[in-house]
Amino acid sequence: MKYSAQKGTRDILPQEIYRWHKAEQMFAQVCHSYGYEEIRIPTFEQTDLFQRSVGDTSDVVTKEMYTFEDKGGRSVTLRPEGTAGVVRSFIENGMTSLATPVRLFYNITAFRYEKMQKGRYREFHQFGLEAFGAEGPGIDAEIISIVDVYFKRMGLKNIKLCINSIGCPVCRAEYNKILKDYFRPHISELCEDCQERFEKNPLRMIDCKIDGEKELVRNAPRLIDYLCDDCRAHFEGLKSQLESLGIEYSIDPNIVRGLDYYTRTVFEFVSENVGTQGTICGGGRYDGLVGSMEGPQTPGIGFAMGAERFLLEAEAQNVLPDKPRYVRIYLCAQSPEAKTRVGRLCYELRLRGVGCEQDLADRSFRAQLKYAGKQNIPYLAVIGDDELATGEVKIKSMEDGTETAVKIENLVDFCAENI
Repeated sequence: MKYSAQKGTRDILPQEIYRWHKAEQMFAQVCHSYGYEEIRIPTFEQTDLFQRSVGDTSDVVTKEMYTFEDKGGRSVTLRPEGTAGVVRSFIENGMTSLATPVRLFYNITAFRYEKMQKGRYREFHQFGLEAFGAEGPGIDAEIISIVDVYFKRMGLKNIKLCINSIGCPVCRAEYNKILKDYFRPHISELCEDCQERFEKNPLRMIDCKIDGEKELVRNAPRLIDYLCDDCRAHFEGLKSQLESLGIEYSIDPNIVRGLDYYTRTVFEFVSENVGTQGTICGGGRYDGLVGSMEGPQTPGIGFAMGAERFLLEAEAQNVLPDKPRYVRIYLCAQSPEAKTRVGRLCYELRLRGVGCEQDLADRSFRAQLKYAGKQNIPYLAVIGDDELATGEVKIKSMEDGTETAVKIENLVDFCAENI
């Protein structure tokens, strides 16, 4: 039987993993520079956690979750996103008593059974963060600026920020009545999902993948025109904060997000580059989520960014680094006695943080040289009986052919300081 990766999953191979390392390390650096600390959460949770937080009308819950019964008869679900698990941890581990805002970031795998497309998998990776305890628009602007700084430090260009407000439960309830009055005479023209959303969550109709481009949906009343005074003031405050930071934005009244827990500010970063147009990152506020999960009423905001989608954009813009040379020197042994000495030298080099290789396949001298060349190792040192007798070895640069004579006893120090 021939085995292959499951549909919707993929192997991340050595020839590309360094790109992931760069993206992950830069994300952590930017988050740390804002005072965010990393959190790691379980891969699976009890199913009710996602039904309660994500919302039982969202596509994630109704169509895309990997849910199963464990051996104890409990219903568990592979996490489809990060926020619910972080909120659960925030409550369970007593972080509600910490000084606010509590700032957390994460780098996770997540799972959704959805249609395959470029940059979208059923097992995928997300960078994300959450901030708890700050009510004003200042934290909204901070969260958005983190993404902006991250993209700029990674070298991305032509990325557009789109913002919107979807109000609070008070103004959204009034808006839902207006929206239902608008759609009621045309309900038969909409897809089956939207007909169901009409009763349960009419706001989701604006975000429909099937009906979203129809003129009927495009001309629907806009929630941003029906915000209550508090929500409108919050949105105006966000715009003012972004302008003071010099971060350009556009208002997109059709951003409503796919998860039910969002309130007030929602935003997306969208690529405007030909061939890679699409959303790279999305997020927003969820001021009622902690309270709905039996924690104290605590405002929250966060975002998630698909790592695969981000890396596609970074590759298209040619901003990813070349593969680093982790191994800096190859020590080639020409005799059994030299091989013993080379083994010790390699051990000592690695203790000093210098990447090195030696032959472990009983290759001939010529084959060793050929191997070192194929591996593109930048430095080479040949150690044989003559070198052992004189106590001196020549370190050769494979880039320009220059050689430096070094005492064998000083080789480790020289390499640690110079290569």
